[in-house]
Amino acid sequence: MNYYAGIDVSLECSSVCVVDGAGKIVRESKVASEPEALIGWFGKLELSLTRIGLEAGPLSQWLYAGLSQAGFEAILLETRHVKAALPAMMVKTDRKDARGIAQLIRMGWFRPVHCKSPGSQEVRALLVARKQLLGKLRDVELSIRGILRGFGLKMGVVTRKSDTMVRTALYEAANILLSRVTRFSALKRWAMEVAKRRGLKRAKVALARKIGVILHRMWVDGTDFRWTEAGCGVAVS
Repeated sequence: MNYYAGIDVSLECSSVCVVDGAGKIVRESKVASEPEALIGWFGKLELSLTRIGLEAGPLSQWLYAGLSQAGFEAILLETRHVKAALPAMMVKTDRKDARGIAQLIRMGWFRPVHCKSPGSQEVRALLVARKQLLGKLRDVELSIRGILRGFGLKMGVVTRKSDTMVRTALYEAANILLSRVTRFSALKRWAMEVAKRRGLKRAKVALARKIGVILHRMWVDGTDFRWTEAGCGVAVS
């Protein structure tokens, strides 16, 4: 017989419900919101779980990755579909939400959501944190300007230098392109010619700047990078 599980994810403990193919509840419990705890709990059931459903959310992606790596067929459910189905219950609790998710999984009334790879999640986390830090820095700057203005001190325009994180990322990309990337391109050939004339270190700096220009143009045009000399938009003069 097939069995289906629904997990209502919470910060500390998640409600878990397992139903059979007929919709009958087989097992319910509260399990710590940790991949290892959930994997251990499902393993002790000794049941052939067809699918495990979790409503999409920040913590759900972490649990989904752990369950998938352990060999379970985990599915992230589209939040709007889950919210449209669960409010039909008279009394809303975590336990009943887990039951509802298990039934949705059993009947196939769900829309799966793509889960980003761990690498993509790390990059997004860095970008979000960077954006928040830059916003806080701007707020502090404006606050200081306002305080000083009360004492008759008027700050002029402050010269801003290239962002350190961006400069580092571009230089690392240039270094990898010259030293590790085996696929040849007009961009790499241009950088190697600069290295012959002015040295490898200056070539990396020049290549980093050119990569920044190309990325900006790709961003504006919405195009992909092309490796050929005619397509990559690199002036090799």
